[in-house]
Amino acid sequence: MDYDYLWEGGPKFAQSEHFRFGTDSVLLGNFVNLAHAKKAVDLGCASGVISLLMLSRNPDVHVTGVEIVKEAALLAAENMHFNNLQERCSIISGDLRACKQLLQAGAFDVVVSNPPYFPPERGIASPLHDRAGAREEVYCTLEDICTAAGWLCRWDGRFALVHRPERLPEIFDAMRKAGLEPKRLRMVSHFASSSPSLVLIEARRGGNPGLAVEPQLVLKNNDGTDTDEIERIYHRGKYSVV
Repeated sequence: MDYDYLWEGGPKFAQSEHFRFGTDSVLLGNFVNLAHAKKAVDLGCASGVISLLMLSRNPDVHVTGVEIVKEAALLAAENMHFNNLQERCSIISGDLRACKQLLQAGAFDVVVSNPPYFPPERGIASPLHDRAGAREEVYCTLEDICTAAGWLCRWDGRFALVHRPERLPEIFDAMRKAGLEPKRLRMVSHFASSSPSLVLIEARRGGNPGLAVEPQLVLKNNDGTDTDEIERIYHRGKYSVV
């Protein structure tokens, strides 16, 4: 099996052919607030990249990954073993829509998810069912994910996800129906002059109204090189850990 570094000298991982991680997963793993977190859950963890990022950021956190595709769940467990993190991460092969049967209510400080972005038939469909499930709401809807997060978050716990800006009204509505109040928002753009292509959102279980909109996260400078913040997130250049 071929393993790649998340960054030079950082965790190594193998990817599932059905779930290829991208910038959105890395940005979410960096965005989520893990301060004082002891227990986190990654809904739809795929091969476990976001889980690895959280484990690398906070040495005190234990992560539970939930993944409906058995092949991806097995690979996530293998990735944890390869990095000697099996004591700090549990992978469950199961359906997040059945989280009430899988996990205890209010047991987690942090919930994260990089969900499918498009309702069925509104995205670019893949002929592979599992790969389509990573892009379109085949296995779960936005409301399903927020409902699961609301069940799993402790009171005042955090739920963070990455999604598409055009679905913000639906995201806020689904969060509030699940008892999650949006508290932090950050738009992501390819260039400073570009319209946002992603949005990072963090909600609090039982939080008071009031949304903090953070400065835009820009991926590229005008000359096409990575911005300083992206180099920091990816541990490149002057931020290299080697």
